[in-house]
Amino acid sequence: MTVPESTLPTLISPRNRALPLLALADLRILETQAAAALPQHTLMSRAGRAAASYLQEQITRDTSTEKSKHKVWLVAGPGNNGGDALIMAAELHHAGIAVELCMPLEVKPDDARWALDTARAAGVAITSTPPASLDSYTWLVDGMFGIGLTRPLEGVFAIIARQLSQRTKAKSRRGGVLALDTPSGLDSDTGTIVGDQPGQGGNRSESRSDGAAVHATHTITFIGAKPGLFTAQGRDLAGTVMVAPIGVDSTSRTAVQLNAPELFADFLPPRDFATNKGTFGSLAVVGGDTGMCGAPILASRAALYTGAGKVHVALLGDGAPPYDPPHPELMLHALDDLPLGKMDALAVGCGMGHRDRATQVMHGVLALDAPKLFDADALNLISTDPSLAAAVAARGLQGDPCVLTPHPLEAARLLGTDVQGVQRDRLAAARALAARFAGVVVLKGTGTVIAAPDGRVAINPTGNAALATGGTGDVLGGIIGAFLAQHLPRYEAALAGVYLHGLAADTLSAQGHGPAGLTAGELAPMVRTLLNRMFYPPAGG
Repeated sequence: MTVPESTLPTLISPRNRALPLLALADLRILETQAAAALPQHTLMSRAGRAAASYLQEQITRDTSTEKSKHKVWLVAGPGNNGGDALIMAAELHHAGIAVELCMPLEVKPDDARWALDTARAAGVAITSTPPASLDSYTWLVDGMFGIGLTRPLEGVFAIIARQLSQRTKAKSRRGGVLALDTPSGLDSDTGTIVGDQPGQGGNRSESRSDGAAVHATHTITFIGAKPGLFTAQGRDLAGTVMVAPIGVDSTSRTAVQLNAPELFADFLPPRDFATNKGTFGSLAVVGGDTGMCGAPILASRAALYTGAGKVHVALLGDGAPPYDPPHPELMLHALDDLPLGKMDALAVGCGMGHRDRATQVMHGVLALDAPKLFDADALNLISTDPSLAAAVAARGLQGDPCVLTPHPLEAARLLGTDVQGVQRDRLAAARALAARFAGVVVLKGTGTVIAAPDGRVAINPTGNAALATGGTGDVLGGIIGAFLAQHLPRYEAALAGVYLHGLAADTLSAQGHGPAGLTAGELAPMVRTLLNRMFYPPAGG
């Protein structure tokens, strides 16, 4: 479906939007349908104009440099991405901005040839070789390759990719690097670098070009957002992402979505005056073998801050404290003293260990009807015990799906593969886990993937390197467990927990408390603040 030129939407920020994330196959269908319904060259014209308008806006906002002193360098590849860059260059030139364009190989497709004629007619300076230095330019534009790249960048394109990335990594205060559609070299479906072989070991020769990709500060992506911009290496390479729909309606293709509050807000329980602690459920955090009680206490504290009515800690081991001094609201028990069957939800695995006792507890827990989350040691037990794995899958097939929250290594164990296999296609790995265990899967990592057994998938846009520290996974388990206790459906509980967990890290980092040195325990109070600010404003506020 196309949109009339006069009603084209403005650029869309992915922030707090449950945007559809379009795979290459979906994009090709949409492009073909739109091109057939529009006059020739329309999509390329719109893309180039949208990119030029976006860059002009960035230049206008830059108060450190006068508009007349901005100088833009663009590189055009041999395909339609190069055509977008050529139209963009012509538009910027018409707007009075100094531009130079490098085209190492002349463009080939008909649309791109039209764009080349347009740029030449406009008077754009076009060269075939890049300058030795790009330091004199305020903005650099990557129009080498977009979606569908199947081979690693090589030759002059790999050299230019490194030049552009050096500008981004230098964190220059002048301008930036804008990628058109996707950073060149990035697989838009998976977020991996085309031709990269992660985890192979050894030092690569500087002359090898496999694995090259542009590291941009900004990306303007056309028609719709792509999964690879929000997960794996894509989050780092894409920088700030904006979507230019260019008149093509992509909302009907929503197999994968960007996680946002609109996906889970309606499932949060109301906080009416006539409620009590029982309204918001009882959660038991099960784990803590001898010497490992810190992990379940971290998870339990997070559950308190996320609004669970009552939080119990069921400890397997000996020598645990009788209560948690900072939070005496937590109820600590020896496992055998707590009737798990009376709980509204269970979060199992933090510090659980691998002894036979832990395996017995897992079998007992799986016989209960309460919603269950499995993390950490529970996942490792499932990966090594076929009877546990079968019991988890059976619960899901019976309509009681478990929530599994693996990091990539745990996911690899559950799938019988290696970490590289998981990270090569995180969406596929999460889907495979959801299908194998008939459960809701939270594949942690940059761009956490949440997958449900019914095929729903979301990529989470919040979170940063502040979460790369011990205990943050335990906190996430407690947050999701609290939402399960408050009777959110499994998938929505996972979406809410992952989103707020990451947003807490983002907010604390913005306040100067991260990303370096943020501790897991600092996340929970911020989750509480965000939860109330976003979903429970004061009456009359």
